[in-house]
Amino acid sequence: MYFPLVTPLELLWNGWRASYVTTADERPAGDGSIFSAILASGLPDDHTHIVHRGRSTFVIMNAFPYSVGHQLVLPYREVGDLEALEPDEAAELWATVTDAVRAVKAAMSPQGVNVGINLGKPAGGSVSEHLHVHVVPRWVGDANFMTATANTRTLPESLPDTAAKLRAAWPRPSLGAP
Repeated sequence: MYFPLVTPLELLWNGWRASYVTTADERPAGDGSIFSAILASGLPDDHTHIVHRGRSTFVIMNAFPYSVGHQLVLPYREVGDLEALEPDEAAELWATVTDAVRAVKAAMSPQGVNVGINLGKPAGGSVSEHLHVHVVPRWVGDANFMTATANTRTLPESLPDTAAKLRAAWPRPSLGAP
């Protein structure tokens, strides 16, 4: 009789995913994106992992990051298309992306940084109704066997700790909660 080898790598605990899986469909359609809900929550930035607030954009830690330090840069206004941004929103968005890259380089000393945006569900947009730019610090070897074989990412630091580092390294003052 054949018994497959079961190793601890096949049974990895990542309990933080439970909140995502169990609440993904709880918000009724039309209530806005998860980002709009966070902004409307009234919770403090250190609780919601908002790193920076500008006049028309903000930066939040990705709750389900590709690597430690993964930030999302968004307009406050919920739009799904890049071309739907007002000129001042677009200018601030890209200036804030640049500041997010500066902050992550200063706080974490990555060997590289990915900056990207997925427009629309077919392009990979997980919250396609509220465009967001990914700023992802990268290190040689950070995409290891864990993602490929266990569908799991290893993150050596908690979101609140990383957010605090990024806030401290941010190149311009934040406006704080509106």
